[in-house]
Amino acid sequence: MDRLKDNVALGFIGMGHMGSHMAARLISSGYPVTVYDRSKEKSQVESPRELAAQSEVVMISVTDDAAVEQVTSEPDGALAGLRKGSRIIDLSTVSPGASRRLYKAARDKGAAMIDAAVSGSVPQVDQGSLVIFVGGDQETYQQCRSILQVLGQHIFYMGSSGMGTSMKLVVNTLLGLGMQARAEAIALGEKAGLEKNLILEVLEQTAVVSPSQKSKLANVKNDRYQTLFALSLMHKDLGLVMRQAAEISVSMPATAAAEQMYTAAMAKGQDEDFSVVIRFMQQLAGVSD
Repeated sequence: MDRLKDNVALGFIGMGHMGSHMAARLISSGYPVTVYDRSKEKSQVESPRELAAQSEVVMISVTDDAAVEQVTSEPDGALAGLRKGSRIIDLSTVSPGASRRLYKAARDKGAAMIDAAVSGSVPQVDQGSLVIFVGGDQETYQQCRSILQVLGQHIFYMGSSGMGTSMKLVVNTLLGLGMQARAEAIALGEKAGLEKNLILEVLEQTAVVSPSQKSKLANVKNDRYQTLFALSLMHKDLGLVMRQAAEISVSMPATAAAEQMYTAAMAKGQDEDFSVVIRFMQQLAGVSD
């Protein structure tokens, strides 16, 4: 089936860090976009229901399962206003179960839905270089592909509903564990007597630190953790990983330990960029500046 035409009316729910930049990029690419946010001052319509009623494609980028449920399934939610034949693209990082529930609810309304979880942050949104993992019907994915190509450079069709969000949990397992490992390594080096900036300089030249991770080392050097991906969101994602692992009987002892360290960092009020876990581990080791 043909892809959706470029002048399709889009509705976008969620004007947070990621959603606002996604909507702006779609608008700059020529799409007519109506936006809704639970903060009324950011909204162009009164409710997700009103947004869905005037949109051919409803896109969602919100925080978690509960937020998706709120903007879709409440009486003024998007499902109540969904047109027959319209489509939902959920870009949120949620549980695979939440994706499948929304897929079924959309289908019951005569509409279609794909989960299209994204890897990357605001700079990647602005560059159109997100990596996107899609789950749902292949036909719906192909129809929505031209929209996703505005946002992402690499788009992978992962399979049936929930498979896109499943892949995102795989990716964020490595992301969260990797940051915890760097935090422990840096704390170890400093406590052993190595100079912090020299540790960071060496790590930047090794294969164990990717180009995208070097900015996180700069956070450590400057002791400034500007939020691109909040610690609270990574903590939420690791919780999703552990719940999914329990449901399908996968042992993840290292991930469980990392989740507990993120919990401890949050308990100390450290909700900046998730790389702030490095500062937290330095503090535990008694080597923070």
